[in-house]
Parts: sequence; C-alpha cells; structure tokens
Amino acid sequence: MRVVVIGGSGHIGTYLIPRLVAAGHEVVNVSRGQREPYSPHGAWQQVATVTADRQAEEADGTFGRRIAELDADVVIDLICFTESSARAMADALSGRVRHFLHCGTVWVHGPSAQVPTTEDARREPFGEYGVQKAAIEAFLLDRAQRDGFPATIIHPGHITGPGWVPVNPAGNVDPGVFQALAEGAEVTLPNLGMETVQHVHADDVARLFMDAMAARSAAVGESFHSVATTALTLRGYAEAVAGWFGRPARLAYLPWERWRETVSEHDAQVTYDHIAHSPHCSMAKAERMLGHRPRHTSLEAIREAVDWLVRAGTIKP
Repeated sequence: MRVVVIGGSGHIGTYLIPRLVAAGHEVVNVSRGQREPYSPHGAWQQVATVTADRQAEEADGTFGRRIAELDADVVIDLICFTESSARAMADALSGRVRHFLHCGTVWVHGPSAQVPTTEDARREPFGEYGVQKAAIEAFLLDRAQRDGFPATIIHPGHITGPGWVPVNPAGNVDPGVFQALAEGAEVTLPNLGMETVQHVHADDVARLFMDAMAARSAAVGESFHSVATTALTLRGYAEAVAGWFGRPARLAYLPWERWRETVSEHDAQVTYDHIAHSPHCSMAKAERMLGHRPRHTSLEAIREAVDWLVRAGTIKP
C-alpha cells in the first residue's frame, strides 16, 4: 500500500517508517525537513520526502489538498494538534483513503480516577493540549460512525527511546535529575513521590500503528492506548534509576507549593502537568482487538534512553 506519514521524522516516525518499508509499503514522509530521524536506518533511502510547512499551508487552506493529491491508501497523522486541523484533513481525505490514523495522547483522560484507565472512561481533559486532543478524538470517532470516515486514534503515553531526554523521576525533562541520581546526590520529589508516570517506547507506539493497519476492520472507529503495561510512581522510578548506577536513592520530599519553588517555572509547569494527570492506562483493548502487547516495560524503555544519554555525555556516571 501507499502510506503517507505526516511528521514522520520525529520520535514515532524514527521507528514507524522503517517498519512500514520493511513490510513492503510505499512510504511518503511529509515534514518541514528540519529534523533527521533520531536513529539512522537504511530504510530511509527508500522513502519519498515531501517538504511542507503545515501551519502555513493550513492558514491558506492548501495543506489538506496537498495530502489528498498524494493518493495514499493510508494516511498517518502524527502532528495534528487542533480540532480545526483535523476537520480540514478529514474533509480533504473523505472518500480518498482506506485508513486514516491519528496520533492522540493519554492526556485526553485528564486526571486518573479508577485505574487502570480504559479507553471508554469519561473524558475530563485539562490544559490546551489535552482539551484539543480530546476534541479531535471526539470529532474523528463521530465522523467514523456517522459518515464512515475510516479513522483510528492511537493515544501514546510518555514516549521515550534513545535520542532524547525522557520524563524523569521528578516529572519533567531536566537531565540534571538523572545526573543527581547517578552521583548519589539527594533528589527532592514533590509530595510523597507517589504520583505516576507511564512511559512507552517509541517503537512500541510504531508497532501499534502497524497492528492497527493490519487489523483495519477492527481498528476503524476505535481509539487505543499505547503505553507500557504498568505505570511508575516517581519514587519507585527514582530508586530504579539510582540502582542502575550502583547507588541508593537519596530522596527527600516537599509539599507541592514548596517543591515548585525549588525548580524553574518551566520545570514546575511540566511536572505539574504530569503529576496532575498521574496516568495509569490499560492496554487490554489493544491486546483484545489487535493482538498487540508492548515489548518494553516502562523501565526497559527508559533505560535505553538513559544509556543513550550516558553515551552522549549528557549523564556522567
């Protein structure tokens, strides 16, 4: 099949596009051309690249038409962030694709209530990102049910893998937290360190997109989580990381309002977003309907990223 991937040079695309090529698909990557894949792979030599500025072309109403004119059987949109963008794309592709797959986020759920959270849980998102992604999901699923638009939504957790800094045990992306744990220095966590994060290896997200494509009849009109099968408490996560460096975790705790004063405003906001959500999502639906199980635990996925940071010199053991 001819598969168009919008935004294929990022975290997910680094793994997804080589998998698509290996499966024998004709692949077109649409991107701004400003980023190389995080990991080199010979498959990219077989990929056609279309350079496009989505934001600019959406402003003048031409982006959807550009994608439609690529005549794809399957379109995978990894970088849609607003309902208006999703509406324009669905209008342009209606009747022209066999399958449309959108990358969402587990933050469509808002704070965890009953865990593990399933895909049919009530949506109570907060923050612009989660609210918009929930609106996109609602629109696409309604369009699938009402008009037969062949949409599937994949909701990743905290994507991680070699090449970038994963969400750390303090709930933000400051590599200094990993450095402190590697050195055996004290790390202060918010509250009692019992809020959760739920990582997923970028390759497991790519595999779920592939599995949804392979089981199109089951996947169309559905949304699926893409996370490791268990969540991590901040405290347990910190203890594991320190152990990788042969250190005991020296942890201290402060109430949120005091803790936030110990970090930058940016880091505090990132941490707040993570601990206010404290995701713990179920993977049962993807296994039941698509036969998919993630291959990496949270800690396995994170360790690959941390090992890469050590090799890159970002973390010094």
